[in-house]
Amino acid sequence: MIKEAGIDFKSIGDDKFDDPLGLSTGAADIFATTGGVMEAALRTVYEVVTGREVPFNKLRVEPIRGLEKIKTADIKIENPLEDYKFLDGITVKVAVTSGLSGAKKLMKEISEGKSPYHFIEVMGCPGGCISGGGQPRPSDKDTVRKRTEAIWREDEGKEYRKSHDNPAIKKIYEDYLEKPLGHKSHELLHTKYTQRGVFNEYIK
Repeated sequence: MIKEAGIDFKSIGDDKFDDPLGLSTGAADIFATTGGVMEAALRTVYEVVTGREVPFNKLRVEPIRGLEKIKTADIKIENPLEDYKFLDGITVKVAVTSGLSGAKKLMKEISEGKSPYHFIEVMGCPGGCISGGGQPRPSDKDTVRKRTEAIWREDEGKEYRKSHDNPAIKKIYEDYLEKPLGHKSHELLHTKYTQRGVFNEYIK
């Protein structure tokens, strides 16, 4: 297809990516690996609530990194901003798993009313999307670990490492969405689900 289109990569000059989708943060990069979605969310939520960066060295939420089946972390909210005073002293409990066996265990705890977690990340592919569909399928954990470490390095090399620091995101809130958790952003960015049967027989 490239040849048929007459594209010659050697003659193409460098250019900027399109806005607003060209600029990504380290938080976006780490979505590819188990624990990455959780860590990206914690970086933003903790800072929104307290006005301070998440209390881990270089933003690395180490307890939820790695390839263990289930990883957990506790983060205590102390001295939050005025709008979030009701959270002062709360310990946020999170869990991360990849692969369906870990998901089954966490879901069982929820169904039995025994789950202590406020936020759970589940990725279906062991290790996360880096070893999922459309990717070269590694047969050993060492390969998955190396890919994971490469993702973390990519994150740490980025100018922006938190989702809410992305200039494009700031701009869209400034110009249109107004503010995080505001009426317009809630209305447009939150998903509502409708009960359906196997053959959509609940559709009216």
